[in-house]
Amino acid sequence: MKTYFPQVASRIAIAGLLLGASVVAYAADVPRTASPAGAEEYIISPKDGATVDKTFKVQFGLKGMGVAPAGVDMPDTGHHHLLIDVKDPLPLDAPIPATDTIKHFGKGQTETEVTLAPGKHTLQLMMGDKGHIPLNPSVESKKITVTVK
Repeated sequence: MKTYFPQVASRIAIAGLLLGASVVAYAADVPRTASPAGAEEYIISPKDGATVDKTFKVQFGLKGMGVAPAGVDMPDTGHHHLLIDVKDPLPLDAPIPATDTIKHFGKGQTETEVTLAPGKHTLQLMMGDKGHIPLNPSVESKKITVTVK
């Protein structure tokens, strides 16, 4: 009995790579959603410089626009992304990645619980549009520092 698994698997892998490349190319060609004039994003708590327990709540604040889940196309809305210890600026013309240090809140959440190792950490918020692409101009909070005890 002859098996065709290696040929099928390699064709699936190639198709996946091509699809991934086309999604990246598509994202770069998508115009960024305009942010409302004067929109501001900020971290309500914890406060900059706070000392927190290993598990703590982060509350998101927003002025001048609304929150809507990812995929919802409503004017003057977006959803939050929490950047933890992210040093380099994110590209503004591509979807915000989902990683261990970049958390998506695509259901429209306005707070979360975070567990971090002891030490100093930075937190920052960035709004994304229906497709997780940063708004234009970007709406992001000031970066704050917390110390986990």
